[in-house]
Amino acid sequence: MSTSAGLVIPCKAAVAWEAGKPLVIEQVEVAPPQAMEVRIKIKYTSLCRTDLHFWEAKGNTQLFPRIFGHEAAGIVESVGEGVKDLDVGDHVLPVFTGECGECGHCKSEESNMCDLLRINATRGVMLADGNSRFSLKGKPINHFLGTSTFSEYTVVHSGCVVKINPLAPLDKVCILSCGISTGLGSIFNVAKPKKGSSVAVFGLGAVGLAAAEGARIAGASRIIGVDRSSKRFDEAKKFGVNEFLNLKEHDRPIQEVIAEITNGGVDRSIECTGNIDNMISAFECVHDGWGVAVLVGVPNKDAVFMTKPINVLNERTLKGTFFGNYKPRSDLPSVVDMYMNKKLELEKFITHHVPFSEINTAFELMLKGQGLRCIINMEA
Repeated sequence: MSTSAGLVIPCKAAVAWEAGKPLVIEQVEVAPPQAMEVRIKIKYTSLCRTDLHFWEAKGNTQLFPRIFGHEAAGIVESVGEGVKDLDVGDHVLPVFTGECGECGHCKSEESNMCDLLRINATRGVMLADGNSRFSLKGKPINHFLGTSTFSEYTVVHSGCVVKINPLAPLDKVCILSCGISTGLGSIFNVAKPKKGSSVAVFGLGAVGLAAAEGARIAGASRIIGVDRSSKRFDEAKKFGVNEFLNLKEHDRPIQEVIAEITNGGVDRSIECTGNIDNMISAFECVHDGWGVAVLVGVPNKDAVFMTKPINVLNERTLKGTFFGNYKPRSDLPSVVDMYMNKKLELEKFITHHVPFSEINTAFELMLKGQGLRCIINMEA
């Protein structure tokens, strides 16, 4: 038993009080975990564009005050009633989507979209009782994606907590709890390119580069990076990208350019921007007969995807993926092991480090488009 089990823990957290305003380091109180919940001491967290998106709250439901953060790694401090497979001291990744193990999706080998613990960006409370585990001077603070890792301690549903190898460096594997795994999984679990194949990756941010890294590991011989910024091309070479297309430099649909330079189209394509035009291009640029396009980026909810039916009839396949089709608790430990076995390089995704006291610097870097992942040391 933890000496703090069952007690309220006072700790520091970065609280967002208003949309787009700097986070404020506050002394909050974190309640004990309830049934099927786990309280985690966060050691390292990183900033993902999803945090930025909801912090800016442009076109989104504004839910403030709130503690953001969902890419992190930590150690279990205490567990609530009914939690059987996690113990105090376990090294874990909290994940924004879960695996209850009981619903149809969890029991299916073909889905990772848990009915109970699927991502919900508008919920600011815990499922067990509809209350927040965070408070400040007696007033509740909203959760974010069920994780809220911009806090020294957080409470997460046990179905969203992944037990990992205790030897794995938490300041590296923390980035596997969202974007990097999404990109890798889009290749390994969905696109499944054969050795020697060609792959086009639309969007060379962290997720797109993770997809390129996955294509490189899978043995793709031709990895074409498609982006609107040539500044990203040099960095993309580190991830296996060996050809580049700048969308701004072509006055015809990029799918036509890709079809021309690949003799009919690429074998696989991965779309990581959420831009509808890019999604259409990613589908239409794959080779007829066997080409597979995978949509990873999240579009506006009202956006409409349009293409000619003949593109489907000519045996092109369009797939979508959520979190790279990984079941978090079942599958992420093996991704951590890939890193531990030196089959996956995570260091090249990590471009900046800041102490928790300077967390707003991470937001400034992302707003300026600088770097890929900024690691935030919660104990500095």
